[in-house]
Amino acid sequence: KGYQVSVFKTKEDAADYIAGLFDGDIIGFGDSLTMTQMDLYNRLSEKNIVKDPNQYSGKRFLAAAKEALTADYFFTSVNAITKDGVIINIDCTGNRIAGSLFGHKKVFYIFGTNKITEDMESGVFRVRNVAAPLNAKRLNYKTPCAVKGDKCYDCNSPARICRGLLIQYRAMDDTESEAIIIEEELGI
Repeated sequence: KGYQVSVFKTKEDAADYIAGLFDGDIIGFGDSLTMTQMDLYNRLSEKNIVKDPNQYSGKRFLAAAKEALTADYFFTSVNAITKDGVIINIDCTGNRIAGSLFGHKKVFYIFGTNKITEDMESGVFRVRNVAAPLNAKRLNYKTPCAVKGDKCYDCNSPARICRGLLIQYRAMDDTESEAIIIEEELGI
């Protein structure tokens, strides 16, 4: 599908690999609990400028998210990826999706094996009925999926977390991309 692929046993091994790739670079992050669990912000901030919107809220979140879109390198996770390499992401603000599509020297997708699904149908199901409700609940949103915790209700809530769905069949043209697979359960 056009992605470089690296596989690691642990999140620590993956974080060591990633930290060794950069020195003095500008790196942008999309929202990712996986990357938080890996302590990537602190690891990469030692030698680089890291634009991570997760460090902020409100207007500062939006400013940092925009800054991340202009970074040389962009890191995000996936909500699901099929066994044959189709990446599926859902987004509320759009910074994760936008950052994965264009404008960077390289995009990194970091995810645990719990995000791997059999096919696109099960991937979209996972994104809408597992990842989105759990993220809404984690963020204390009062959406039907967060309150009931069982599935997507395709709601009209102002706090709706699933506003855009991106299906990437292949790596984007003219953007180097790497999938970093970690043989652990990470993120949501």
